[in-house]
Order: sequence, then structure tokens, then C-alpha cells
Amino acid sequence: MGPEYFWSGGMWIFPLLMLVVMLVVVYLIFGRGGVRPPCSPWSNHHRGGDPQDHPLEILKRQYASGEISKEEFEEIRKDLTS
Repeated sequence: MGPEYFWSGGMWIFPLLMLVVMLVVVYLIFGRGGVRPPCSPWSNHHRGGDPQDHPLEILKRQYASGEISKEEFEEIRKDLTS
């Protein structure tokens, strides 16, 4: 049983199968948007967080729900944009 048995006997399929399994695991972890490294270019830290948490979006929601008046909205919006 020399090295020629490894290739002709079909044993080459196990290293190939292991490589495929490892690639599938790497894809499932990183490729679908699941777990990502903390400093990846796709993390929310580089984009300023969730867009719904932006102060102007919060202000618009408060105005739309009637929590603040139009005058308050305009005054706060002016403060935030300046």
C-alpha cells in the first residue's frame, strides 16, 4: 500500500470532502450576514449605526406621532442641522 493506492483507490475523496465541508462552514458563518468580524467594512460602526436611530429620524417619528408640536419640531431640527 504505497502512495499509488491513495490516489487510485478513491481515498482522494476524503481530503476533497473535508475541503468542501470547511468551505460550507466558512460560508455559513461569514457569507450570509450572520456572524461577522468586529472590524468588518459591513459593520454598523462605519455607517453610523442603525438609520432609524439617527436623531432626525427620531425627531420625525416624535412629530408624526404628535409628541411634539410643529414649532418644537422646527426648532429642534434647526438645532440638529446647524
